[in-house]
Amino acid sequence: MTRHFLKDDEITAEEQMQIIELAMKLKQDPYAERPFAGPRTVAVIFDKTSTRTRVSFAVGISDLGGVPLIIDSQNSQLGIKESVADTARVLERQVAQIVWRTYSQQGLEEMARYSSVPVINALSDEFHPCQLLADLMTIQEKKGSLKGLKLAYVGDGNNMAHSYLLAGSLAGMHVAIATPVGYEPSDAVVSQAREIALKTGGTVAVSNSPSEIVAGADVVATDTWVSMGMEEDKEKRLKDFAGFTVDQSLLSLAKADAIVLHCLPAYRGYEISADVLDGPQSVIWDQAENRLHAQKALMVFLASGGK
Repeated sequence: MTRHFLKDDEITAEEQMQIIELAMKLKQDPYAERPFAGPRTVAVIFDKTSTRTRVSFAVGISDLGGVPLIIDSQNSQLGIKESVADTARVLERQVAQIVWRTYSQQGLEEMARYSSVPVINALSDEFHPCQLLADLMTIQEKKGSLKGLKLAYVGDGNNMAHSYLLAGSLAGMHVAIATPVGYEPSDAVVSQAREIALKTGGTVAVSNSPSEIVAGADVVATDTWVSMGMEEDKEKRLKDFAGFTVDQSLLSLAKADAIVLHCLPAYRGYEISADVLDGPQSVIWDQAENRLHAQKALMVFLASGGK
């Protein structure tokens, strides 16, 4: 049976750690795994603009012996003259895997339903699971472990918040989310994360108080307040998110050795202050690099059938 990776909890806690450990190995020995040698082609589809995702997947596929086929949706028939299902039926006969950065989680699920090759969610409006593999890898590198750490996320209850909830609870972490009123994460995702945490020893907390959430944290994460497609709401969002900036004052409530994450692009002075983003507790550039290694490990895992 083909394994896909559409959201963070489609792997087990053991598989999550297996992928992270392989990512750390590939960081040291970039060409140790060659599942696409031949070479084989991997389709990488973009409905949304991208820097890190485009570069990290293209480089990663090449490192694994393959050829990245970059498809910009505005230059293809996908979802316009051809259905997602038919696109999947065409691609599965010609490529080894399908990577898709898109809007609709439902579209990814349809692609996976009709594809006999692995489909990877490179970002949707609901989840960003590849980013979380990189984030967890970065935490593992800096802290030596994941289980039992407090991971505080401050910002919008968006796809990043959803992925922190699922991936963090799967890792046995204490995931704490702070959002303004009206911007909370999905109740269904919170519920699912709590179910996972019961099995892994983690916990889940959601609040409208950044200071409450950041207090005692080992890891503090944030994300842009104005994601792609939300630009028309920018002024309203900037007002609603007042007091949710990860600055030195807020960070001082976390543990003294807390590290700071941001999936980028970052807007200094809004969701994060310049002195924090560029400061000694920031591991954001390591986090950005680790997208490459984590995604390579994921592709290797899926190429083996998830074994």
